[in-house]
Amino acid sequence: MSHNADQVYYQALVDMGSNGIRFSISDLSPPSARVMPTIYQDRCGISLYDAQYQSGKKIAIPQMVINDLLAALLQFKRTCEDFQVPQDRVRVVATEATRNAVNSEDLRQQIERATSWRVEMLAKEDEGRIGAMGVASSFGSIRGLVLDLGGGSIQMTWMISEDGEVKTSPKGAVSFPYGAAALMMRLGEVSIEGQGSLREEMSANFETALDDLDIPKTLLEDAEKEGGLTLYLSGGGFRGWGYILMSLHSINPYPIPIINGFRVPKSSFLPNLDDYFSDPESTFRISARRASQVPAIAFLIKALTESVPSVSYIHFAQGGIREGLLFSSLPTPIQSQPPLVAATQSYAPVSTPTLFEIFQNSIPRPRNPATQTDQPSNLTSYTFLISTIHLLYAHLSFPKDIRAAAALRSTTTGLLGSAHGLSHIDRALLALVLCERWGGDLSPTDEQYLCKLQELAGPKGSWWAKYIGRSAGGIGDLFPAGVIRQRDEKLVRVEAGWAEQGSVDLRIRVAIEGVGGAVEDWRRGMEKVGKKKNWIGGRNGWGVKVHAVEEKKVD
Repeated sequence: MSHNADQVYYQALVDMGSNGIRFSISDLSPPSARVMPTIYQDRCGISLYDAQYQSGKKIAIPQMVINDLLAALLQFKRTCEDFQVPQDRVRVVATEATRNAVNSEDLRQQIERATSWRVEMLAKEDEGRIGAMGVASSFGSIRGLVLDLGGGSIQMTWMISEDGEVKTSPKGAVSFPYGAAALMMRLGEVSIEGQGSLREEMSANFETALDDLDIPKTLLEDAEKEGGLTLYLSGGGFRGWGYILMSLHSINPYPIPIINGFRVPKSSFLPNLDDYFSDPESTFRISARRASQVPAIAFLIKALTESVPSVSYIHFAQGGIREGLLFSSLPTPIQSQPPLVAATQSYAPVSTPTLFEIFQNSIPRPRNPATQTDQPSNLTSYTFLISTIHLLYAHLSFPKDIRAAAALRSTTTGLLGSAHGLSHIDRALLALVLCERWGGDLSPTDEQYLCKLQELAGPKGSWWAKYIGRSAGGIGDLFPAGVIRQRDEKLVRVEAGWAEQGSVDLRIRVAIEGVGGAVEDWRRGMEKVGKKKNWIGGRNGWGVKVHAVEEKKVD
């Protein structure tokens, strides 16, 4: 196995959490450092929290458990050596379970003697801050409440993260002893009547915390406009709940099996809590241990929603301590990069700026005031369009009969499957655009997947993705190497606007010799997208007529 990246950018991490030990090696080299590519990861199912309790009483972590932990750490040390990770680029970080262990000092000393790695002990306030940074890494921007659910505790704070600047409560994160494992244990110790008292206690504590955190006026104003605060949830317990909601989603099967970027409205956040499905372990990504914690997590969510009644949407994040440590180590200019741009930059063709200009000009500008036929704003943003140009030729080397299918799945199980920080709607829209860029010819199996992505994107988003993808395909065919010669730059003019009847008016002028066939194919393809039989849902579905003209003269 060869490693092409410069190992000086490698960062190995051991996250000694309450529910498990996580090992990872990340490549923080440019230009993709913002999405923190993972080149190795593993998890050891040692619960340092459970190991400290026997018959409800707290005990020292048994030596047998410590021996298992040391064996796992030594195996990871060999892995780091195989990947040639520099010694000073390995960190071992411990959180609450280690911090509160009766034999915490002895545990850490044994680890250092066996591995020569010193364990960094995160203070409670640092744990909340770094966890929040992990959530910040998981999205392009954040405005709302952030909650991180661990095994022993849950942390709460507010966050505004925009353009690389992350603001959280000056008071840090408020911590509660209601982690998934801790709450499950506590629920097992109380009666049904006692559960009611416990939920009242939790709700009261959550309400007090919201007052103490001094939520900024701007977030409260956002909540008034949008029908409530936005919640961002991280931690294994919440991620497990997210996978349960994904399995119950109205789009079934849900097409993007990645928890980061998944979101639901408040109305879908609490399915019938008294009617659990009979076999929760059969749900994708729900382990037996996580399934056993489902009642406790549901109990927590009910108390939480009672104390924060004004909630609009809930976003699920993969980011936690590991991602927070990595993200915190990046310079602010890298933190501020849009994740989608960073994830696609390495695929950029030579003439990206000129290709982008032509591409952008082929899409009509949104009207002011906006109308029903205007395209969704995220489809015409600079971030989305430049990322599309970056990937314009990414599947060129594939056999022609699978290019569209490979492009369709590239944002989930292909090129961008591991990219951190992308929303599900961006993954869906980009997949639809790239599929159409390669003609959209799919097998029946892939057609079914396409339909699920279109359900997620909606009829309007899906049609505009088709238009944008078809335009990208025309440009790609016109310049198959991604190179526009300097002398040819002024010989290409594309303009798109709106006709009075609401159709798209597209004018293509190319005065380069020998490319007339490609230009005519592009023109015909654009008009074809606008025909009613190709609208989303057929003739009575959603779409816009397109009038495309090839003009021979270029000024």
